[in-house]
Amino acid sequence: MQKILYGVVGSVILLVLIGFALPRVHSVEVTTEIDAQQATVFALVNDFRRFTLWAPWTDTDPNARFIYSGNSRGAGATVTWDGTILGSGTQTIMESRPFEYVGIVMSPGEPSEAKSWFRLEPGVGTTLVHWGFQADYGLNIVGRYFASMLGGVVARDYEAGLANLKQLAESLPSADFSDLEIEHLVVEPMDIAYLPTTSRPEPAAISEAMGKAYFQILNFIDEHDLQDAGAPLSITRTFSGSALVFDAAIPVRGVTDETPKEDGGVKLGSTYGGLVIRIRHTGSYRDLASTHRKITAYLAALGIKRNGDPWESYVSDPGKTPEKDLLTYVYYPIRQT
Repeated sequence: MQKILYGVVGSVILLVLIGFALPRVHSVEVTTEIDAQQATVFALVNDFRRFTLWAPWTDTDPNARFIYSGNSRGAGATVTWDGTILGSGTQTIMESRPFEYVGIVMSPGEPSEAKSWFRLEPGVGTTLVHWGFQADYGLNIVGRYFASMLGGVVARDYEAGLANLKQLAESLPSADFSDLEIEHLVVEPMDIAYLPTTSRPEPAAISEAMGKAYFQILNFIDEHDLQDAGAPLSITRTFSGSALVFDAAIPVRGVTDETPKEDGGVKLGSTYGGLVIRIRHTGSYRDLASTHRKITAYLAALGIKRNGDPWESYVSDPGKTPEKDLLTYVYYPIRQT
């Protein structure tokens, strides 16, 4: 009996010594290449609301409950989950470098705290995504023994997640919006005099149609003792066949109950009031179509819903400003996220 006891004690001591000899820190990193812009992929990993669209464990436990807190995205964003299969846990983004890196702490402040990260690199017209995991088991001997086995499970889950991320990112509009100057604002409605206008969707045709429309609007303003109160606007409405339908508009002040609501096709109305994104566009009006494509990609990547028709505000006078310096603000009404 004593020999058996010595044997058991010896085995335990041996296991402990082997455990301490095993690495205390275990890391896993998997990689995939995605045919999507780096900015798009970054948006999908930098926001837990987007993260849960493709993360592998949402398929494992579809009834799990996710609660989001802190910042909407980037450093300070937190997700807490509770599920029958997944159990419970918390992740917080601790570091966020636009379009390059997202660092996450899992179960922050607890003994089981671990780290996860995304590193994004440009490929040949693609984005290379590295998703890593690291756990420091410290004096946890059991954790050290199971680390290698659990590492295989983590790698398998991460590979499945990157496959989902690839599918989602490649389904979104492909435009690099990383250079957009974007502000989130709340705007007040303005009184405007406007003229519904149609044009071929070509810069020269649009410019000609706008010039004629603004001439009519200015005549309306003069005839009814109004004052222009801001830069000319163009409010995009829709396409009708091959024609672009928009409202050419000028902000006005001095509207009274006696001011006619319509005269010669020119009408009085007001702009949208509420939450918007505002994009600063500097340069030729011909490049505005590219800016709109980038905005569409930005909204899709971040999961932001539109809440009305966009408009452009032509701040610079094209007769006095070099084309490369023309300033235009582009507004998109959005829903609260």
